[in-house]
Amino acid sequence: MKKIKVVFFGTPLIALKSLEYLYNSDKIDVLAVVTQPDKPAGRGKKLSMSPIKEFALSKGLPVFQPKSIRKEPEIQDELKKLTPDFFVTFAFGQILSQEVLDIPKYHTINLHASLLPKYRGANPIQRAIINGDKQTGICTMITELGLDCGDVCLKKIIDIPENMTCVDLFEKISNESPQLLEDTLCGLVDGTISPVPQSEDCVCMANKLTKEECLIDWNKPAEDIHNLVRGIYKFPGAYFMHDGKIIKVMETRVIKSPKKTGECGEFCSVSKDGIEVACADCNILLIKVKPESKGEMFARDWYNGLKK
Repeated sequence: MKKIKVVFFGTPLIALKSLEYLYNSDKIDVLAVVTQPDKPAGRGKKLSMSPIKEFALSKGLPVFQPKSIRKEPEIQDELKKLTPDFFVTFAFGQILSQEVLDIPKYHTINLHASLLPKYRGANPIQRAIINGDKQTGICTMITELGLDCGDVCLKKIIDIPENMTCVDLFEKISNESPQLLEDTLCGLVDGTISPVPQSEDCVCMANKLTKEECLIDWNKPAEDIHNLVRGIYKFPGAYFMHDGKIIKVMETRVIKSPKKTGECGEFCSVSKDGIEVACADCNILLIKVKPESKGEMFARDWYNGLKK
């Protein structure tokens, strides 16, 4: 079969393995990469390239970095000259116009990190964990102008163990996505895949996280707090306030028995395992924390340091 010509749109690390896989595939010809403009990073605020750009440059691939591809017809014209069969988007970070979607011969294919129509939107990975889901997944879809509303090509279910963090799930999705993308592209070309419209009756949105959501409410059930901690682990991190300082919670465990032993938010006991805090139904064990202006540490060490 003739190689399928693709332009890859992506920016963060989660998309890198997919780009690498397609680049090395004997079925796919990656013509170019489109990624977000370089951004300041670190203390020195030096401009930093996206992982996608770094890989593309290392392979000599053309790189386009529009501020808004919808408003940059000169880049659209350059992409047309490449005569791609498909655009492939994975965490690109910009909304595409119909003029852009119409460029490839077949379709623009998006890799979305949920089982659509569940969790359309910006934070499907974190929302699945925060909501306590036992399963999520990935799917490939034909991009339309609406938000994640296009016909679904292929799906893959991914289990969410009770202590999996969003970082773990990001890695799992990064590993599972490349093959699904290749199978989708090949299946659409050879006619073995028939995209299926999404059911509008089952739509669930994954809205952007707010700062207010990251503040732990000890009046909630311990399981909900545990899910919040692992769902936004490091990105951006669940926290509580103590003596006017932010204390991020990095690792927890639900203590289901006995039932809660104090008022909600009260430190009930401290042991070598951590700090038990009372919640609405039972206690939660704080195992690791990251105090403001300090590194990650065991919760017991942070607590013992308060008394010095």
